[in-house]
Amino acid sequence: MTATIHPQLTILAPGLLGGSVARAARLHGAAQRIVVWARRPASRLALSQQPWCDGVANTPEDAVRQASLVVIAAPVDKIVPLIQQIAPALPPGSLVTDVGSVKGEISRLGAAAVAPHAHFVGAHPMAGSEKTGWEHGMAELFQKRTCFITPLAETAPHAIAAIAAFWSQLGAQVVAVAPDEHDRIVAHISHLPQVIASNLCAALARENPTWRNFAGGGLRDTTRIAASDAQLWRSILEQNRDEVLGALGKFQAELAAFQTALAHRDYAAVVAQLERGKAYREQFLPAP
Repeated sequence: MTATIHPQLTILAPGLLGGSVARAARLHGAAQRIVVWARRPASRLALSQQPWCDGVANTPEDAVRQASLVVIAAPVDKIVPLIQQIAPALPPGSLVTDVGSVKGEISRLGAAAVAPHAHFVGAHPMAGSEKTGWEHGMAELFQKRTCFITPLAETAPHAIAAIAAFWSQLGAQVVAVAPDEHDRIVAHISHLPQVIASNLCAALARENPTWRNFAGGGLRDTTRIAASDAQLWRSILEQNRDEVLGALGKFQAELAAFQTALAHRDYAAVVAQLERGKAYREQFLPAP
């Protein structure tokens, strides 16, 4: 896959992921010029002082007027309105992608908003942390991480190839899937773990609060993502509600079966379920 040096990469509403895209693009030479826009004036001022930022625009429209590639790094509920806002200002032939963790509606509405003079290809890098804000961005964040791209059936092949090449250049391992299939996958491997971790902590919060002071690595590892921003996750869960409910239903059935086996002293069934979980975990690919 041939890498392209984009004359101008524009990043809108950079948080952790957007800040990491900018740093990685600078490190890997993916763009000649990097321009950003942030909603808050204080953020724009701070961004203007970063070595990986060549320009800061006061409006999203100004930020994209000369862009060959635009990355939308806003929360998922803000992505489509932002694409619709910038669409008239996009140069002919420009490319637009995003980092949102829900892709069905974003992919369809995003592509419709920029057509026919520009191209939208949704993306979701499976990278990040419980921290937020561009200040926590890292140039190495995408190294060996999966990045989904979610083109529609009618998306131009050259646009798909260009977006795949961009994420590959940042170090990601690109996987192309349909938007709805993406949402089904991440409901199980990303959104469900977040819900479980958060609710485990919420349940423990009802017990003696001093118990958390005795927590070992197991609880800390299991619940690290429970420290994530609640409002950000509210938007994600709202947009992927149906798929998350389906994943939750299957998990509840699994947990109920375990509870029943334990209640009936069916320790063979308990062990079988633990062994099935162990086997699944042991087949994970090595961490990047």
